[in-house]
Amino acid sequence: MAGAGAEIWFYHLERSSLDQVLPGLLEKTRERGWRALVRADDRALLDHVDDRLWTWREDSFLAHGRAGQPHAERQPVLLSESGDNENGAQALFILDGAELDQTEAFERCFILFDGRDETALHGARARWKALKDAGSNLAYWRQDADGRWERAA
Repeated sequence: MAGAGAEIWFYHLERSSLDQVLPGLLEKTRERGWRALVRADDRALLDHVDDRLWTWREDSFLAHGRAGQPHAERQPVLLSESGDNENGAQALFILDGAELDQTEAFERCFILFDGRDETALHGARARWKALKDAGSNLAYWRQDADGRWERAA
């Protein structure tokens, strides 16, 4: 379970999709000088994210690699099905309800969930309660009517 040190930010996706939100968050993470680990249990989702990061803008891409591949430890953004922090990331991104595991090695963890999916919504609520009960440092972000992110808790 998560440690009390890392900030854990929930991102409730209602107006924007994962394809729209994740690349921007990764870009901001990189602007901080941090590396990122993106974790999902679904290989097909990671394949999709892999493709998206190469093409998310016409004029740029987000350099990244896959866990278990050569030079994984050097990747600024690493896509993984496990929680192994092969690239020494400061930021952990959790997709599709993947396990959070230990978070002590990270500065910040992002849990992105689709608020239009009842299963994902219930899972995020249960995860929030468990982390809050454990004394974790939590924040909850959702989009306002104009699409800007605002901290709601």
